[in-house]
Amino acid sequence: MNYDPSAYSDTGSSGSPVFSLLLSAVLVLANWFIFMKAGEPGWFSIIPGLNIWTMFRIVYGSGWKCLLLLVPGLNIVVYVMFCIRFAQAFGMGIICGIAMIFVSPLIMLLAAFGPFQYKGSCYNFL
Repeated sequence: MNYDPSAYSDTGSSGSPVFSLLLSAVLVLANWFIFMKAGEPGWFSIIPGLNIWTMFRIVYGSGWKCLLLLVPGLNIVVYVMFCIRFAQAFGMGIICGIAMIFVSPLIMLLAAFGPFQYKGSCYNFL
């Protein structure tokens, strides 16, 4: 059996790295605008870890709840609640919160560049 490296080539099937970089840059820019709408420094969006902490602080008023993402099983519940609370914090409906669970980049772009304004953090349960 001969080894044929072209048989295992990934070119063309996994997407363009340029598209991935462009999408990442657009989402970092969206986070930057979301942070600025919420009164946070925009450059927090480019620092790994701090961006998640700041998002939780924007949504819940405290960044400590992002540590719950490290608990297996509970992280799913925390993420779902985060998505719904994010939509509420920006004046979107619960439908946008549910949609964010599945297509979060789209809702983030809508929150950043759309007509929605930051209403404040949600202090309800979880």
